[in-house]
Amino acid sequence: MPNSTNDSIPKPVHFLLVSIPRTIIGCMILTGILINVGNVIGRYLFLEPIIWAEEIMIYIMVWTVFIGAILVTYDGQHLKMDVFSVMMPSPYKEIINFIAVTSFLLVCIYVIPNNWIVVELMYKNDQRSVVAEVPMVIPHFAILAGFCLMFVGVVVRFRAHVTGRLTGEIELLVQAHSDDDQATADVKN
Repeated sequence: MPNSTNDSIPKPVHFLLVSIPRTIIGCMILTGILINVGNVIGRYLFLEPIIWAEEIMIYIMVWTVFIGAILVTYDGQHLKMDVFSVMMPSPYKEIINFIAVTSFLLVCIYVIPNNWIVVELMYKNDQRSVVAEVPMVIPHFAILAGFCLMFVGVVVRFRAHVTGRLTGEIELLVQAHSDDDQATADVKN
């Protein structure tokens, strides 16, 4: 885990926002690989491809992206335009981070009820995919689950997001490199 600050998060919350998503992503990727290998074997050895494989792998990818977004959000690892904000002095940096985090929460507040309507319609109409006949509520529910848990992840670590205490892998690598350079310079002196 690149982020070492735990901010005294209760273990059940950490389990919900980190362990479960990692397990789901691992299972989804493994399932996608198995379907793809099965499709290749069926197509080239038996000349009978699995006709639903592509469709199911796309739904697996949708689930993987939205569940992975929970982990990214929890650790504060989204792509950001923070070239200037990281160099700002303390009160201004926190103000910009507060605006960014609040904006993210507002987007979640907008997306969650609207996506709930879509999921509900898919369920009521029993809409299914064309080839695999998968209930379309399943792929659409990934968006709803992802945004709900991203919202929870940001709320739980709101202070860490605003104060900028969530360090990413790049910052950790730069820090490690700086520490190595400092240690080398100390040895030479």
